[in-house]
Amino acid sequence: MHPVAPRNVALIGAGGLVTARNSASAVDISRELSAVAKEVHIASRSVKDETLGKVPGYNNMWLHSMIHEDGLVVFQDESRVFADIILHCTGYKYHFPFLDTGGNVTVDDNRVGPLYKHICPPVLAPGLSFVAPFPLFEFQSKWIAGVLSGRVALPSPEEMLAYVEAFYSTLEASGIAKRYTHNVANYQFEYDDWLAAEFGCPTVDEWRKQMYDAASTNKMVLPETYHEEWDVHHLALQAHEDFVKYL
Repeated sequence: MHPVAPRNVALIGAGGLVTARNSASAVDISRELSAVAKEVHIASRSVKDETLGKVPGYNNMWLHSMIHEDGLVVFQDESRVFADIILHCTGYKYHFPFLDTGGNVTVDDNRVGPLYKHICPPVLAPGLSFVAPFPLFEFQSKWIAGVLSGRVALPSPEEMLAYVEAFYSTLEASGIAKRYTHNVANYQFEYDDWLAAEFGCPTVDEWRKQMYDAASTNKMVLPETYHEEWDVHHLALQAHEDFVKYL
């Protein structure tokens, strides 16, 4: 089942539930459904061994490193349980069968490539571009418009491909799996600012960066109530002052 399905938690019933992955949406859904499900098991490949086991503050929620395809959950003490429902909170799967690139763009373990700056296939640039979810697409789209209009000059195909290969080598040296190639969370603002500088528009507002960092910290400090409790009124005021300029 996709995580969009349990809009009504009553649909889950009183059985066992597995959420695949430990992302923000998966954790939020798991906490909400723990109130109605008999057991909730969160499975994630990226968790540390010391965090596995029962989730603090819950009597019916556990964190596991992996589950079996048929819903079998194996505990650290080797006891086992089958889940009635599996929610796949695993993010995006890149698939575009409608697009014939002549083999110049492939998907390997969810890595779309080769793409210069996550956007342009070197051999097909500037005729084909890929954009990511918000807020990246705003900067990427402006950059693409700059390329197409001639205001932004692309490197040669050879230089772009060399950049991509060097980027892949850096990821491999850091032990980052291919499926995380397009995860720019740790440098998204640096990436946005680079795009902005390329086509000459304002960079990301400082209050946006601070608000993002504050939200991330708040989620760790207040995992149960971070949606409702957030003491950053000064940033909200800065955002309001920024938005009224456009009214």
